Amino acid sequence: MIVLKSKNEIENMRKAGELLASVHEKLREMIKPGVNTQQIEDFVEKYLKQHGATAEQKGYQGYPYATCASVNDEICHGFPSKKPLKEGDIVTIDMVVNLNGFLADSAWTYPVGKVSDEVQDLLEVTEKSLYLGIEQAVVGNRVGDIGHAIQQYVESKGYSVVRDFTGHGIGRTIHEDPYIPHYGLPGKGPRLKAGMVITIEPMVNTGGWQAKMDDNDWTARTVDGGLSAQYEHTLAITEDGPIILTKQKG
Repeated sequence: MIVLKSKNEIENMRKAGELLASVHEKLREMIKPGVNTQQIEDFVEKYLKQHGATAEQKGYQGYPYATCASVNDEICHGFPSKKPLKEGDIVTIDMVVNLNGFLADSAWTYPVGKVSDEVQDLLEVTEKSLYLGIEQAVVGNRVGDIGHAIQQYVESKGYSVVRDFTGHGIGRTIHEDPYIPHYGLPGKGPRLKAGMVITIEPMVNTGGWQAKMDDNDWTARTVDGGLSAQYEHTLAITEDGPIILTKQKG
């Protein structure tokens, strides 16, 4: 069942989104060669606590961390570790913030130091695909219009779109209807209505789209060892167009 949000609920989710965006703004400065993802994890949990919020995914279905920290060929749900990040790596930090019972969800892929031109292109294509998807998140369109726009662009650039993980509705719980694939056909799927709040979160691989699971039963990585990047926003669908609730400054 798709739950439409009131203006007041969207405003509360916007406040959660602003806090989440401020975390990513801090991480821009923090992430560099030599830092490890456990340090990022510790920083995020402390920062949220200082601002009266909690990390919603910690404990969700048994997930043990406040963040997902996915490095290089890890697609999503990477576990924080004490292994230092090195020059040329990429790392995706994904988190869900709970502020006064309202949630926001956002992931961002960061270059670690200087990355190759090929890696930079992957990041730019993935980020642009997110915004192309958001452009389709208007009243009257269908879920398939979002996925089609993302898939068409990503594949035109020679990359692949992960199919095992999708965006989703969000509100007071992390995963609500509808689910938002990042591939598909235009004009298909549930119709978008004002009051829906969803995430769009394309995961883009340099090689094939297929994923495999690590022994921890959480972390997904590319089957062929290619790199994977992800960018995600939470957005509200309104009569005046989509409003990004997790928009960062700068």
